[in-house]
Amino acid sequence: MGTHVVECSQKQEEGEHIFRSRYPPVHVPDNVTLPDFVLHNVELYADRLAFVDATTGKGYTYGEVERDIRRFAKALRSLGLRKGRVVLVVLPNVPEYAIVALGIMAAGGVFSGANPAAHSSEIMKQVESADGKLIVSDLPTYHKVKDCGLPVIILGEERVEGTIHWDELLEAADRASSRTDHITNQEDEIVQQSDLCALPFSSGTTGLSKGVMLTHRNLVANLCSTLFSISPEMIGQVTILGLIPFFHIYGITGICCATIRNKGKVVVMRRYELRAFLNALITHEVSFAPIVPPIILALVKNPIVDEFDLKKLKLRSIMTAAAPLAPEILNEFEKKFPDVQVQEAYGMTEHSCITLSHSNQHIAKRNSVGFILPNLEVKFIDPDTGRSLPKNTPGEICVKSQCVMKGYYKNETETSLTIDTEGWLHTGDIGYIDDDGDIFLVDRIKELIKYKGFQVAPAELEGILLTHPSVEDAAVVGLPDEEAGEIPSAWVVLNSKAKESHEDIINYVASTVAQYKRVRVVQFVDSIPKSPSGKIMRRLINEKMLERLKEGT
Repeated sequence: MGTHVVECSQKQEEGEHIFRSRYPPVHVPDNVTLPDFVLHNVELYADRLAFVDATTGKGYTYGEVERDIRRFAKALRSLGLRKGRVVLVVLPNVPEYAIVALGIMAAGGVFSGANPAAHSSEIMKQVESADGKLIVSDLPTYHKVKDCGLPVIILGEERVEGTIHWDELLEAADRASSRTDHITNQEDEIVQQSDLCALPFSSGTTGLSKGVMLTHRNLVANLCSTLFSISPEMIGQVTILGLIPFFHIYGITGICCATIRNKGKVVVMRRYELRAFLNALITHEVSFAPIVPPIILALVKNPIVDEFDLKKLKLRSIMTAAAPLAPEILNEFEKKFPDVQVQEAYGMTEHSCITLSHSNQHIAKRNSVGFILPNLEVKFIDPDTGRSLPKNTPGEICVKSQCVMKGYYKNETETSLTIDTEGWLHTGDIGYIDDDGDIFLVDRIKELIKYKGFQVAPAELEGILLTHPSVEDAAVVGLPDEEAGEIPSAWVVLNSKAKESHEDIINYVASTVAQYKRVRVVQFVDSIPKSPSGKIMRRLINEKMLERLKEGT
């Protein structure tokens, strides 16, 4: 049964090629917030473990998760958090992470996750861009947020002078006399489904980081689409690995929220290390592991894997979504782990999931990112003319659904470049749909570098390079790398008085950015090739850099 094409409807010109899911639409409930949606029927699973720390074994049952979400929401209101205000969460993956995020949303606040590995100046930028009012962090990360000028709530055993301690805050909420069921009686403070609930930061289709405005409706609709094929007997049965960062939209919705909705268990890992990863899979009997391609590469190539008895694995499937998976690696993985299904997905922060490669009824072809999810419309357009294209013809992927973000925060220009007047979200990715309705990615229009699944914006690194007194011009591209996928690499034009070495330039950038954003290769050149309109000719630079590396210059 192939995906059907809508030739035209009243709103569209004749000949528009619009593709819908092979599956019937799914119901999206009205007037329910994201926390209430995922906590549906939680009382039936109160004693079941919801989150467990892979290393320490510390965990939370569903009863405790619900209780603490309500307690934290109440505590935030008592601290004066008003509806629509942003709370930054700067934490590694910890068992409390979803409680924090959903507590913020239940209070009417907006959750904005930040990378705890980011440089303090990058976190400060996010605080300022998001108009943050409060920060949730922990002791190891506190030094990065202490100068942001906002109240800080600290998780963990330790008390830090001048901060609010998590346990004490929740205990104070218990002592407060007001009812917890409804956060407030004030009409304007009741949380609506149309209210913002999350503000993740994404480089989007162009350069610098922007706040993506997501409503309760966006995320509830996305969960309804992505979980459409979950049968009743699967509820409470899945143990999922929580390794992908929870500050990332897939981490909080695709892992935490989807698992709470389905009453499974999340095995939480705060950092990746191969032995700890394999230990967690075996000890906690993980059945589903969303991971990035570099980990798949390690599972295939690293001799450490041979130290473990792989027969003890209960792993049924892995999913990769953050970066393209090389077909050679996929083949080797399937040879080594014949009982593990490899799933692929495609999505973006501005929409969350768009395609999935596996459902109960259908498995998409190898190297495809899957079929269109229910409730979504997709078209492929010619980037030059904007015309929609038929099947088997590569074009820019555009998607329309209730999951499309409200826009970029305080950035109408970028919003209008990404969402057109008819509500289509332009992804910046080139792909096509085949006769069976499976979608294949071909290329990215956007120039983002994907380092181990993390987005690195060339524009940001170029901006930093240009602040160096000896640098006249710079261009950053991603060079292919077997382990990382792509590595940030720079062409740099130095001024005539410069004495700096390649190493000096690499260290200069490293001193102000997170580890994954560091420039790994620097080549000095006389000029940066640019188009007549002033755009950096990145493809040409990429080719020339690779040539020079082969020649060893």
